[in-house]
Amino acid sequence: MINVQFAALPARWDTYREPLKRAFDEAGLTVDMRQDHPADQVDYVVYAPNSDLQDFTPYTRCKAVLNLWAGVEKIVGNQTLTMPLCRMVDPGLTAGMVEWVSGHVLRYHLDIDRSIAMQDRWEPVVPPLAFERPVTVLGLGALGSACAQSLARIGFPVTGWSRSAKEIDGIKCLHGDHGLKQALSEAEIVILLLPDTPATNNILNADTLAMLPKGARIINPGRGPLIDDAALLEALDSGQVGHATLDVFRVEPLPADDPYWAHPNVTVTPHIAAETRASTASQVIAENIRRGEAGEPFLHLVDRSLGY
Repeated sequence: MINVQFAALPARWDTYREPLKRAFDEAGLTVDMRQDHPADQVDYVVYAPNSDLQDFTPYTRCKAVLNLWAGVEKIVGNQTLTMPLCRMVDPGLTAGMVEWVSGHVLRYHLDIDRSIAMQDRWEPVVPPLAFERPVTVLGLGALGSACAQSLARIGFPVTGWSRSAKEIDGIKCLHGDHGLKQALSEAEIVILLLPDTPATNNILNADTLAMLPKGARIINPGRGPLIDDAALLEALDSGQVGHATLDVFRVEPLPADDPYWAHPNVTVTPHIAAETRASTASQVIAENIRRGEAGEPFLHLVDRSLGY
């Protein structure tokens, strides 16, 4: 019997209980999954960082902590978590992110907001074709790579930037400080899909925003701290940035008095770009437990030194 502790908010238990049981059965695993196992009898923890479980010291038998979230910034620094930590790379979440990002890129590309605002007059403006609209994706992990490739298939010339060198078919891949300057200087639309780490905090700031072509658009479904908010507001006011669509923020829910709400060149969405899907995420968790029991390497193992 494999003892699995489910450590997340109560509503998550209702969402995940049956999909996880099905996934365990399909993987041929005999699992006792509960919310109240004695800590020293737990083999695996299915985990959300906003759960009550913050001290992993008693979990002496635990082979791995399997995160339900794509982001691990809220748990990776926990000094009591000494066992392997796996982030969630969920096909359902990836599909949702690709759809959301593609939709907002096309919204900007086709100037759909202008058409909606001009329902009282006839002023034709024909958009360019996709191959004439350079797009940059900051972050080439699972989500960034998927979005970059989807946009390239539509026809956009896509540049991807990451901290270390990568190669992706059909994508111009850049890295490092010089690569970031080049990636931003060519971009009419910038998408942020980097993890939240000390190295990426405020990666869009007054200096890097000034590298963009005037009037560039920004889409952030990644992490709120990637953007220096004061610098972005100043760039929006000056016209250096034409518009920003923001799905994530340093404080969530976004406070009612936050200037983003009232800014005419900002679209706020309430952290809906992508959500882990219980059916597909459960299959990822079951596969990692199968691997753990078989002595195989875990999928999506977090590198603590990098923070993701």
